[in-house]
Amino acid sequence: MIRRLREWLRRRKAARIKVTDDEWSRVEGRLPFLNYLRPEDRRRLRDLTLQFLAEKQMSGARGLSLRPEMQLSIALQACLPVLELGLEWYRGWVGIIVYPGDFVIPRQEMDELGIVHEFDDAVLGEAWLGGPVLLSWFEHEEDSAGINVVIHEFAHKLDMRNGRADGLPPLHEGMSKQAWADALGLAFEDFGRRVANSEFTGEALALDPYAAEAPAEFFAVMSEAFFETPSLLAAEYPAVYEQLRLFYLQDPLLRR
Repeated sequence: MIRRLREWLRRRKAARIKVTDDEWSRVEGRLPFLNYLRPEDRRRLRDLTLQFLAEKQMSGARGLSLRPEMQLSIALQACLPVLELGLEWYRGWVGIIVYPGDFVIPRQEMDELGIVHEFDDAVLGEAWLGGPVLLSWFEHEEDSAGINVVIHEFAHKLDMRNGRADGLPPLHEGMSKQAWADALGLAFEDFGRRVANSEFTGEALALDPYAAEAPAEFFAVMSEAFFETPSLLAAEYPAVYEQLRLFYLQDPLLRR
């Protein structure tokens, strides 16, 4: 009952947001990876996007003025992973903070001797458990180095549905934790070796080396690839693609 009430309220608020066909076309034109969607799925994604905008609060940082098309682009990309899962997967937080380009987060880290080191960490985005999503915005695609910050950070939010991001989001009934661990765990280990060896072999890695940082980052980077370059992911790690297909309830490669 409560869930239905939340959905009704979202739809009511979303109905007040007016977006023209031209505005949709301009924004979607900058996101060619959406082309795998069937017309009826694209309509559902637009509807979900409006509900997302009605529910979440988006604000600019460092003087960034958020234009409607910027907000629409971020919302579209954020909603793609939950097209079949539903916005309930993003429940429990409301804030999205957008920076003009990359930004710095102060960090503290304790070493093995118990000494705390403070440093500034330059990042493109960050998702906080129970808190907001921080994103960088680039006007030109080449400035983001081929990284989809939105899908990456919102994949972390899905991962956090059962606690801190660890690369294991809540799996659907019928999915196997063992199969997930086998597929993503073995791929993570293999990719880590390839990243380490690439310094000596010169291997050009097709997937973002940042995926080797931690299981949570591996899941987020593979989620980017699943939606943006599914044929590449399926070729590199077919078992990972299969697990993400089961989790996201989508098959971008099939539709392409």
